[in-house]
Amino acid sequence: MEPVYAITDFMAQGGNVLWLLFGTCLLLWLLILERAWFLRITWPGRAAEVIAEWNARADRRSWRARKIREASVSASTIALRAQLPLIKVLVVLCPLLGLLGTVLGMIAVFEVIALSGNDDAQAMARGVYRATIPTMAGLVVALTGIYFTVRLGQWADREASKLQDALVLQGQGE
Repeated sequence: MEPVYAITDFMAQGGNVLWLLFGTCLLLWLLILERAWFLRITWPGRAAEVIAEWNARADRRSWRARKIREASVSASTIALRAQLPLIKVLVVLCPLLGLLGTVLGMIAVFEVIALSGNDDAQAMARGVYRATIPTMAGLVVALTGIYFTVRLGQWADREASKLQDALVLQGQGE
């Protein structure tokens, strides 16, 4: 039970914005894990289906065949990169939520100054401390999210390129 108390104490020190940041972080990581699952588990079967469908075609040389190939590669690229724009938005949102927590914490510091003057340095320090926690949390979540967003994008591009190479036009490589 001690880790639960530590987490709730941390959340209480950071303010209500940390709960919003926690929800954003949870959604971000669910989307990242979904993309990793798709790319590792689901995509190989789908790619094999697209390749088998292409290889079953009698016509792989005409202008129409080229356009069908382009459409297959485009649809696959869209499927591979499906959640990446939403993940990028959540990554950008995290530091902004941290900044919101900082602003709210600083407002609390100014309230302490307005009520007690400059005499209560300990209360002001608590407010400044409370203001820095959401900023730190937002930046940590954003940095990890940026790393995985870039990696997932590279992975999706590599898989799309492999698919494009696998869909060979007749007269090109045969």
